[in-house]
Amino acid sequence: MKAVIISHNQALTEAVMAILDRLHIRGYTKWVDTVGRGTTDGEPHMGTHTWPSKNSTILTVVDDDKVEMLLKTLRKLDAKTIEQGLKAYVWNIEDQL
Repeated sequence: MKAVIISHNQALTEAVMAILDRLHIRGYTKWVDTVGRGTTDGEPHMGTHTWPSKNSTILTVVDDDKVEMLLKTLRKLDAKTIEQGLKAYVWNIEDQL
């Protein structure tokens, strides 16, 4: 199993949730109103007067065979909405309860 953390501009929340639904990824934890700035470019999303955008962050644990399609679909969304900002990272899950 893999943990996938997806941080994205809140404007993309519906699209990200639709991707999870389409790929039959049911379980997740979502944090709203997360803030940050991109690694190389893009404007900060700080929820302030100067930088009003905010992010949401989703953590989901999925079977290994779903990771590639999830990342591929998220990459397509990011390419269409590059100004919004979206990042996804994958970790191995060693055990679960």
